[in-house]
Amino acid sequence: MSLVVILDDRPTNRHIFSKLAASLESQVTVQSFGDPLEALDWLAGHTPDLVIADYKMPNLDGAEFTRRMRGNPHVADVPVIVITAYDDRSFRLQALEAGATDFLQSPVDHHEFMTRARNLLRLRRQQQRVKRRAATLERELERTRRSQEEALRNSREALAQVIDTLPAMISAADREGRCVFVNAYQAAISGSTPAALVGEDVAAVFGPERGERSRQLDQLVFGSGEPLPSYEEVVERNGVRQVFLTSKAPLRDATNQVESVLTTALDITDRKLAEEHLHHLANHDALTDLPNRVHLLNRIRRILARDADAVFALHFLDLDRFKSINDALGHHFGDQILQEVARRLSVTARPGDIVARLGGDEFAVLQLGPRSEDAAATAALILQEIARPHIRSDSTVSLTASIGITLHPQDGNDPDQLFRNADLAMYRAKADGPGEYRFFATELNVGIQDAVVLEAELRAAVEADQFVLHYQPQIDLHSGRIVGAEALMRWQHPTRGLLLPAQFLPAAEESGLIIAMNTWALREACAQGAAWARDGLSLRVGVNLTSLQFRKQDISQLIRQTLRDTGVAASSLELELTEGVLMQNAESAASKIEELRGLGIRFAIDDFGTGYSSLNYLKIFRVNRLKIDRSFIRNLEASPGDTAIVRAITNLGHDLGLEVTAEGVETPEQLETIRRLGCDEVQGFHFARPMPDDQLRDFVRRWPADGRVS
Repeated sequence: MSLVVILDDRPTNRHIFSKLAASLESQVTVQSFGDPLEALDWLAGHTPDLVIADYKMPNLDGAEFTRRMRGNPHVADVPVIVITAYDDRSFRLQALEAGATDFLQSPVDHHEFMTRARNLLRLRRQQQRVKRRAATLERELERTRRSQEEALRNSREALAQVIDTLPAMISAADREGRCVFVNAYQAAISGSTPAALVGEDVAAVFGPERGERSRQLDQLVFGSGEPLPSYEEVVERNGVRQVFLTSKAPLRDATNQVESVLTTALDITDRKLAEEHLHHLANHDALTDLPNRVHLLNRIRRILARDADAVFALHFLDLDRFKSINDALGHHFGDQILQEVARRLSVTARPGDIVARLGGDEFAVLQLGPRSEDAAATAALILQEIARPHIRSDSTVSLTASIGITLHPQDGNDPDQLFRNADLAMYRAKADGPGEYRFFATELNVGIQDAVVLEAELRAAVEADQFVLHYQPQIDLHSGRIVGAEALMRWQHPTRGLLLPAQFLPAAEESGLIIAMNTWALREACAQGAAWARDGLSLRVGVNLTSLQFRKQDISQLIRQTLRDTGVAASSLELELTEGVLMQNAESAASKIEELRGLGIRFAIDDFGTGYSSLNYLKIFRVNRLKIDRSFIRNLEASPGDTAIVRAITNLGHDLGLEVTAEGVETPEQLETIRRLGCDEVQGFHFARPMPDDQLRDFVRRWPADGRVS
């Protein structure tokens, strides 16, 4: 049976890694910690077989945790995997220097996690077998009471045999640089035998150049008497590039004097190749192999770091009406067109320019050092190349594109701002096009003016009572009954008609008007809930609260007064909070929630899974329900990852005694999957869109008497 320790301050990661670790072998015990100091205390009395630790944690980072763990003798040789982000090279080196055995890049590939963890568990068992063998040898030596000289010789021979079985290159050299020990694996790599290499100069093992470097490092160990931190070595052997992780440690005689230096090298070539591959995937588009948005942004940042006044043009390119090609000829044909566009852009670009795919049918070209007329000429050439007929199989397609151009430094100094400017210019070109390019101009910032107008209209809407509530039914999958309805705000705009929340709520939150709007919505929804009860409709009403209300209002007093004024039963009211509310107002929110729960009011966490600290806050806040965000439901049939997340959230909720609701259920297939995964309630367009009160009442009365949900 193997014992695996998981250390990560994020509960979601701990849960996932614990599940993966538990499936490594038939008998695995998993111990997880969120606090590295707590883990160190536990390790003082326990010896695991493998430790998997995140690098960035409170109190101690992964490197310091590993260093302290290595200082504990009974866990000093336990393998440690440190998890870092793919671009945290310095953190990985610090972790390796502190004694980490291996590392993984975040986000963690589950297959890679399983493979590396299994390999280290096998190595751990091999180490333990070595220890048991050594212990057996010691007992045999004690029983036979052989002479000290014979016991030492036998022990060395047995140890050499054991070391020969390890898949690592191991050797030792004396002060003169002569080999005193070479294991079979190292000898085979060097093209010789251990017996032939003992007594030879280290150059016979490592070659002239690496041998001289090894000799110099050995002298450092002889001088300090301390081991060297592990370091990477790149070796060219017969035209093949290999990467080794090498460590050096002193070997002492009976008088505690350093008599030789032990060199151990692990071949990490495959790991380095995997790292480079992952780095490439993270910075390149999978379809075209062009740099992606992340790569382009980082390149611009590096250019500006070197020269804040660097001159360059950023071209944003969007294919016109490309969706119709996908719809008419299929996505496979569309992908071929995108690949051809990528090829033509790359051919058109000058040496040093960067062509990137930003996603979908959007591309970008970073043109270094142009004047505006050069940028215009490049844009015209790109449009000309795109317009040439695209011939694929039996189909010929003519394309046009729209290009927006922003120039540095005159249009801004921030990379994100330059991206926004180019995007604005592209939309202006698309409006004037198709097949046009436009430079960014300050008047394109009319969107800012629109935001000012929208805020003014919102203020007038609050005064004129232009808001209405629509209600979306919530169905219990166990009984098949409609058990509640979520109140959702709509704006009955005097000229633009009925507006959805996405069109005005961001502006309302930014301006602070959301407080007055949500206060009205709370009172209106509670009054409606009381009316339903009077009319014999047993429905729970769900109302959303924002973080701004928690900061600016006395929520407890507001809710109590609303209950008194409307007459709604506290048990019929469910307040929906986003994870942002909990994270920004943790201490005060917890006490207010507990106080209101005492009245019988229910609480739900809305959009669960999209915040940063979901699991942490479930420990702090006593709520009744988790509402799984619709983003995890949308691709449920096609995405195993989303299915796993929904299953994990559902199981977590049930383990904590909470009900779980799936939002955004739109198809029968999604419903069946949700039902199979064990969710308690559902809501979404598959059953009904949000509707006014009178339509909701009719909908509830027409609901099948047998409660059959399909």
